Amino acid sequence: MVLTIREAVREDAVTLLGFIRELAIYEKAEHEVAATVETIKESIFGRDSVTRALICEQDDEPVGMAIWFFSYSTWQGKNGLYLEDLYVTPKARGLGAGKAMLKRLAVIALENDCGRFEWSVLDWNEPAIRVYEAIGAEPMKEWVRYRLAGETLRDFAES
Repeated sequence: MVLTIREAVREDAVTLLGFIRELAIYEKAEHEVAATVETIKESIFGRDSVTRALICEQDDEPVGMAIWFFSYSTWQGKNGLYLEDLYVTPKARGLGAGKAMLKRLAVIALENDCGRFEWSVLDWNEPAIRVYEAIGAEPMKEWVRYRLAGETLRDFAES
């Protein structure tokens, strides 16, 4: 068994969408997926995109993805790396694919002089939390994430 990690390319849009749907099913939110192959091609691989993706392969078969972008810390005066989504197919869990993608992202963060590498996890996702804590990541318990989306976002912007 050989795991490899590579930068995703435009032709991976179908694979990425498949992983996004699988992740949404796992998170009990499949009904929220509005992404299409075309929106992924534009939003991740379009000319002005700030988003990037990795594909993890086992023996040349895609088994996982990481979608990320650079964030910014005003306190540090540096970019950070924000992991939007990490997903590994059920058949490849426990093989080190998730940890390998996290390590690759940590290397990318260091290569780009990032001050931090951050992500969010659902509070019920105990398997992921165990992996994150095993690599030394710490929860940011004092922070609460807020969101405006859909009609609420539109209503606020237009008010």
